[in-house]
Formats: sequence, structure tokens, C-alpha cells
Amino acid sequence: MSLRTRIAAVAMAAAMAAAAAGCAASTGQNSPASDSGKTLTVFAAASLKAPFTKLATTFEESHPGTKVALSFAGSSDLVTQISQGAPADVFASADTKNMAKLADAGLLGGAAAIFATNVLAIAVPPANPASIASFADLARPGVRVVVCAGQVPCGTATAAVEKATGVTLKPVSEESAVTDVLGKVTSGEADAGIVYVTDVKAAGDKVKGIPFAEADKAINTYPIATVGSSKNKELAAAFNALVTGAEGKKVLSDAGFGTP
Repeated sequence: MSLRTRIAAVAMAAAMAAAAAGCAASTGQNSPASDSGKTLTVFAAASLKAPFTKLATTFEESHPGTKVALSFAGSSDLVTQISQGAPADVFASADTKNMAKLADAGLLGGAAAIFATNVLAIAVPPANPASIASFADLARPGVRVVVCAGQVPCGTATAAVEKATGVTLKPVSEESAVTDVLGKVTSGEADAGIVYVTDVKAAGDKVKGIPFAEADKAINTYPIATVGSSKNKELAAAFNALVTGAEGKKVLSDAGFGTP
């Protein structure tokens, strides 16, 4: 082989190697894994809307390119959706009972962590036209009271207070989420509604909150866990850590939630 031929062969080999390297770089074969472009779906109890919306923004800021999709509803409705295959990465319940349903069905990706507590309060229109001052007043004839349905955590808590006090309510409506109860009060469709203290705080001057001592008979405990079918378990664990960590505790406390 002549010197000219050998030089040409070496040059061609070098060019092919450079092209191969360029191809590898363009396809990202040497790029590190990234969470950019991923969506983390969080199913949470309706009463968590305000603090979780804020925490989702914080999470997105610390995970550039990641989107947090929030879905709020009654805890029992969310359990049904997850049980039927709805795609969710994280589930935060307003009670341990509904979380246990998923655990018993083998649908969680790990143990749940308790992150907050909440208690009931009476919400009435600002003028309090029915002159409600106590839990017993809700049972007076003619008072239009709205509560959560029995399978919803706030409904279960309401039933527990009724049992402890001996006061039997006759609601004009039973709602599937605590936010719907609040909506009945703010729209003037009800004289009073049983909600959480956090809902009263979030509503601002739209309602007047009436605390009652018997609420201590039914304190709700909030757990959070990664859903077993999640395809973003590392992101889910990071979000759960935010909620249960110092920053999450502050946001929840500011919203009126108690510490476990």
C-alpha cells in the first residue's frame, strides 16, 4: 500500500469515528437521567387544596421541568378511583381508614406517613341568620344543616361527634367532599355546615366559623403514601418528603392544620 493510500485510510477512519461520536452525543447516550418533562400526579383530600397547591409550586420550582398535577376530592372517592386503576403517584387522605383500604388491597408502594391533623368546626353565613352557637343548635327544627356523607372522613367525624354528644342531626344534604359542604353555606343554601377548621380559615370572610368543644371527640389524622402503580416513585418520595418535612409542616400549620 502506498503512503498516499495509507494516509487516506487513516483520514477516513478518523472521520468515521468522529461521526459515530457525534451521533452518540446527539442521541443523549451519555446524558444523565432527568426528571424534566415528567408529571407527578397527586390525589389529595379536598381539605388539602390550599396547602398542597402551594407545596406543588414549591416542588416544581425545586424540580425544573417537572409538573405536579393535583386532583382533589373526597378521600373515599379518590380511593375508589385508584382502586379502579386511575393513574396516581401520591395519595394523601383525610383519615387513616381510607388509606388502610389501599394498603389492605396491596395498592401502596410503601408505608404511609402521618403528616397532619384536623378538627371539625361549624361554618355559617357571615350574618349567622339561624343564630347558631353550638353543635346542639344544629338539631333545632328548621335549621338547614349540611354535612359530609358518611363514607367521607368529615362525615365519619361528624357521626362520631353525634354519638359522643347524643345529638342527632337531620341534614338537608350530605355531600361527597367537605368543599361541597362549604359551598352550600357560602351560596346561602344552608344555615350551617360541618367542615374543618382549615376550611373556615381558607374561606376568609365568606363564612363565620363557630368552634365547638365536642370536636375533640373526632380528630382526623392525615396520612400520605406513594401509590404502588406509580411510574415516578423517586419523585413521589421526594414530594412526600416535602410534605412531611419542615417546609411542609410550616405551610400546613399556616393553613390551620395541627401537628401529628
